[in-house]
Amino acid sequence: MAEALAGLRRPLVAGEKRPGDVTADVARPMEGRPSGWWWGGLVLSLAALAVGAVSVTYQVATGIGTWGLNRTVGWAFDITNFVFWVGIGHAGTLISAVLFLLRQRWRTSVNRAAEAMTLFAVICAAIFPLIHMGRPWLAFWTVPYPNPRGPLWVNFRSPLLWDVFAISTYFIISAVFWYVGLVPDLATLRDRAAKGLRKKLLSFFSLGWDGRLATWNRYEMVYLLLAGLATPLVLSVHSIVSFDFSTSVIPGWHTTIFPPYFVAGAIFSGVAMVLTLMLVVRKTMRLEEYITQHHVDVMCKLIIATSSMVALAYGTEFFIALYSGNPYERFVFMNRAMGPLAWSYWIMVGCNVLVPQLFWSARLRRRHLVVFAATLLINVGMWFERFVIIVTSLHRDFLPSSWSSYVPTPIEVGTLVGTFGLFFTAFLLFCRFLPVIAMAEIKGVLSWGRPRQGGHE
Repeated sequence: MAEALAGLRRPLVAGEKRPGDVTADVARPMEGRPSGWWWGGLVLSLAALAVGAVSVTYQVATGIGTWGLNRTVGWAFDITNFVFWVGIGHAGTLISAVLFLLRQRWRTSVNRAAEAMTLFAVICAAIFPLIHMGRPWLAFWTVPYPNPRGPLWVNFRSPLLWDVFAISTYFIISAVFWYVGLVPDLATLRDRAAKGLRKKLLSFFSLGWDGRLATWNRYEMVYLLLAGLATPLVLSVHSIVSFDFSTSVIPGWHTTIFPPYFVAGAIFSGVAMVLTLMLVVRKTMRLEEYITQHHVDVMCKLIIATSSMVALAYGTEFFIALYSGNPYERFVFMNRAMGPLAWSYWIMVGCNVLVPQLFWSARLRRRHLVVFAATLLINVGMWFERFVIIVTSLHRDFLPSSWSSYVPTPIEVGTLVGTFGLFFTAFLLFCRFLPVIAMAEIKGVLSWGRPRQGGHE
C-alpha cells in the first residue's frame, strides 16, 4: 500500500540518499581539489573580466564619448545591458521566495544557485548606471542625504531615482535572504572542517548555530518573513525599471503594458539562465541525483509559460500601435519589423517565441544539450528585446532630419564581455567555496515520494 501511494509522487532526490550522503556529496567539491573544467572556466571568465576592466578604466579616464551614442540615440548598449542584468536577477527571488511560499518542494535543489545568481546579476547591472554618469565617483549624489550643495537635490519624480531605491532594496533583501538560508549549511561545514582559518571563518559566519529545536524554529520564522518581504520585489523591481521608458512620451515607450511585460520577460530570462547554470553544475560537479530530470522538466514548463506571456505582449504592442491610429506609434513598430534594424527584431521573436516551443516535447526536454542550447538562445533573444525597445524607438526620431544610426564601439562590447566575466567568475568562486545546493532543505525532502520503512506513507 505504501509503495502504491509513493508511486503517486515522484521522488525529488534520486539514489536513495540519506542525510549523511547529502552532506558528503554537496561538500565534496569544496573540500577536494577543483576539476580541470572548473579551472578552465575560471581562466576564461577572468580573461573576460580583464577585458571589461580595461574597457571601463579607459572610458572612465576618457569619457563616455568612447561609446557609439549620438544626439538621437542617447541610450543604447549601457541601458540595454542594465535592464538585461536586472532581469537575469529576477529568477532568484521567484524560485527562492515565491515558490517557497507556494510550498513547491522541487525548488530545494536549485534555489541556492538562483539566489547567488541574483546577487551577481544585480552587481553586474549596477555597473552600467555608474559608468553612464560619466563621473562615477559622484554616484553618492543619487542618495538623498543632508548636503552642502544648497538647493541641489535628487528629483524624487524621476524613475531613474526610483531605480536606485528599488534595486538597492532588492539587493539588500536578496543578500540577507541568501545568507540566512546559508547559515545551517555553514554550521555543517564548520563541524566537518579541520582546525585552521577555514574553520574560524565558518564558525564566525555560522553565527553560533547549534541545531537546537528553538534555533530551527527561529530560523524558519525569519526565513518565512524574509520570503514574504522579498515576494513583492518580484513584481515591483522590474516594474519600476520599466517606468524609465513608459513614463516618457517617446513612441514605442509610452505604454501601460510595460510593467507586466517587463516582469514576465525578467522571469523568462532569469529562469533560462538558472537552467543554463544548473545543467552545467549537475554535470561538472556530479550532482545528477539532486538536479534531476524532474527539475529540468518543471523549469522548461516555466519557460513555456513566461514565453507565452512575452509573445502575447509582443502581439498586443503591435496590435495597439496599428489600431490606435497614432501615426508615430504605428511608424515605430513598422520600423522595428521592417526598418534598418529589423534583423534584431526578428532575432528577438525567433529566440523568445519560437525556440521555447521546443519544450512542449518531453523527448526534447530529456535531451539536455538541446535544452542548454535553447536556454542560451533565449538569453540572446532577451538581450535583443531590450536592444530593440531602446534603440529602434530612438534612432528614427519625430523629424527625419534628426534620424541617425547606431553602431556599438569596441569599448561598449568589451564592457558587456567584462560583465559576463564578472558574473561567471563570481559564480565559479561561489561553487568552489560555498554549497551550491541547500543541504538543510534537501534533507527535508529526501522522503518525498518514498514509502516509510515498516509503516504507511
